[in-house]
Amino acid sequence: MNKYKIGQVLKTGVSVVIILLLLPYLATVFINGEKIKRIEKDAFQLVKVASVTGGETQIEEIPWDAYFIGILAKQIPQTYEKEAIKAQAVILRTKLYKELDQSDHPVFKEIFLTSEEMEKKWGIDHYEEYYKKYFDAMKETETKVLLYEDDYANVPFHRSNAGKTRMGKEVLGNGMYDYLMGVECKEDKKDKDWEHIYDLEYETVQEKCRDFIAAVDKKKVKEKLKYEDIQIQESDSAGYVKTMKIKGTVCSGEQFRKALSLASGCMTLEDHKGRLRVRTKGNGHGLGLSQFTANQMAKEGKGYEEILQYFYAGTTLSNAEEINFKLE
Repeated sequence: MNKYKIGQVLKTGVSVVIILLLLPYLATVFINGEKIKRIEKDAFQLVKVASVTGGETQIEEIPWDAYFIGILAKQIPQTYEKEAIKAQAVILRTKLYKELDQSDHPVFKEIFLTSEEMEKKWGIDHYEEYYKKYFDAMKETETKVLLYEDDYANVPFHRSNAGKTRMGKEVLGNGMYDYLMGVECKEDKKDKDWEHIYDLEYETVQEKCRDFIAAVDKKKVKEKLKYEDIQIQESDSAGYVKTMKIKGTVCSGEQFRKALSLASGCMTLEDHKGRLRVRTKGNGHGLGLSQFTANQMAKEGKGYEEILQYFYAGTTLSNAEEINFKLE
């Protein structure tokens, strides 16, 4: 056999080997399509992110890792234990993968920190240390997501609560979120931002809440808001306000909290020297994982898997690569 034929045989043999090696991948891509490409592990994979600058929406492409770490660094403090940050990483991945699954051409809108913003926030001396902490949390939980009944779980979180997380069925009004149970978070009271007192002018409250205050008649629109016009109607088992009445209009406690930029919906009201005094406990909506308690659990030696199960009992921690075949 001459050298040319030998070379041809070798080339043919190598080609066959390569095809055999690539066959599983080609079959997977053929069966599952673009969504697997979007969820594959690729540090240089680009995702589209929308940002608003000067009132205009701009879309830019960001490397997946940079975007993921940028959100994670914004969501949970860099001083927290790694296992708590890993739990947050799984929460974030679950949310992002759910968005990927629901759109053929996803454009993310979650606000993230750029490298420059992280360096400015932490200082150049701590940048590499903290960045590595978030990077490791991402990589050590890579592809891990939370599922509930073969679908991505709804995984809300907050900084701290009034001492107990809220129950999903009380907040969301249906039985789809039975895994969001009220669990004890007694350590949350030690959070330095746990309690706040706001003294608000009634005119300010009226202005901030005008979008959802529907007066019964035109006369009441012109009437100034008074303490007697604001009533808490119902609170849930964790102490958070579910419904309120303002000038005869019913609104949710969360609407009121967000309109006035209050730290928590666990609140009490009183008139104090002609102003509305609002006292709040906790930081955030109180549903799902408490980051403060998660951090305390991590300090006690608990891993991110145990932390997640505490707050989302009944969900399954799964490898996203295993569920790609369920995606259409």
